[in-house]
Amino acid sequence: MLEGLPLVLLLLGAVAFIILATAKLNLHAFLALLIAAYGTGLLAGLDPTEVASLVTDGFGGVLAYIGIVILAGTIIGIILERTGAAIVIAESILDLIGEEHTTTVMAITGSVVSIPVFCDSGFIILSGLNRSLAERSSLSLATLGVALAGGLYATHVFVPPTPGPIAAAGILGADIGLVMLAGIVVSVPVTLVAAKWASTVASKYHIDPNPDMTIEDIKAEYGQLPSKAASFAPLLVPIVLITLGSIAAYPEASDPAFVTGTAQTALLFIGDPAVALLIGAFVGFAVVPDYSEDVTSEWVGDGIKNAAIILAVTGAGGAFGSVLSALPLKGFIGDTFGGLGIGLVAAFIIAAALKSALGSSTVSIVTTAGLIAPLLPELGLASTWGRVFAVLAIGAGSMTVSHANDSYFWIIKEFTDMKTATAYQAWTLATLVLGVTSILWILVLRNIVAVAL
Repeated sequence: MLEGLPLVLLLLGAVAFIILATAKLNLHAFLALLIAAYGTGLLAGLDPTEVASLVTDGFGGVLAYIGIVILAGTIIGIILERTGAAIVIAESILDLIGEEHTTTVMAITGSVVSIPVFCDSGFIILSGLNRSLAERSSLSLATLGVALAGGLYATHVFVPPTPGPIAAAGILGADIGLVMLAGIVVSVPVTLVAAKWASTVASKYHIDPNPDMTIEDIKAEYGQLPSKAASFAPLLVPIVLITLGSIAAYPEASDPAFVTGTAQTALLFIGDPAVALLIGAFVGFAVVPDYSEDVTSEWVGDGIKNAAIILAVTGAGGAFGSVLSALPLKGFIGDTFGGLGIGLVAAFIIAAALKSALGSSTVSIVTTAGLIAPLLPELGLASTWGRVFAVLAIGAGSMTVSHANDSYFWIIKEFTDMKTATAYQAWTLATLVLGVTSILWILVLRNIVAVAL
């Protein structure tokens, strides 16, 4: 079996293959990751039957952990999109913060909507509102477009049940509740940085909004919009339940204990991420003004279809990580990097390199998680909080940077009427700033937690 430097070179070759296969040969990431998993195991000298078992066990193990969460999250996203609840959320935030802070409003709106909704879908859903508000506020469409895109991006890479951080949590064995809470803490300042970048840099590129519809026209398209409480409920209920479940898991953390006995058991059950997200999906049905078979069958079916690709890629990433865990990489990595204390930075750099090469934040997250999962002890990230911050560091890298090979880049460009050169200056540079800001803030938080514990 290969060991030491030859094994590391094989690993680099596997990563190069994934990049080449997906970026140049247009092979789906699901197939590229599986080929890399099988090929790495066989070329490293593992027994073929062991390789086959590692791949299937790794694939199934990850999906068993986060499969239901991803499916329920996408169903919630479909409901928010098709009922107009996302528009209600945006208007509610606008009323709360005030129209004089429209740029910040759009960034915060994006960060809220993107928790269950894919960032590209969220941008399209809110693009009409974005144009109308830019016109009403006499702002460049570039300003509000970049603010909205940055807010959507922040929670997309940090806060479950978005597929990327959920997948990383599953592969790395991180507590999903803690990832959600820490991801929110990280995403808040990042969202505000996005708003600041939009108002100071993107605003230099004036683009007339030229809205096709007013806000009233957009609302009329949906017919009867849900109430504010109903619109926020599918988002807030799962977050609250998961938070309570995470607190109940550590009753000894408070004196007197937060909860014990039967009440603790109940909170642990409803606070399980899969259970909490399923409850959130059923709460989402209350948002629907006309409850019918279209909702229970067609909408749910569309949510499952949307989740299928993410489930496939996530499972393949778990398979790749399972094969790597069986290889003797730990000694080499430990001897080379173990004493340097750069585990989180290494995770960030790997994810950033893959993001820049592959374009997809989710694929970058899944691939990086698979690479570092077997190396967590050697990188000093094997503790409960170490795994959580590893997920966040990978998320930060997966923001860095969005450019021409990223579908989100082109969606932002087209829906804000930017020229390509302008999109590079207003958006691509923004993602570099957001990524670096994120990893620096994550390193600060890790030190705070280390001192507190």
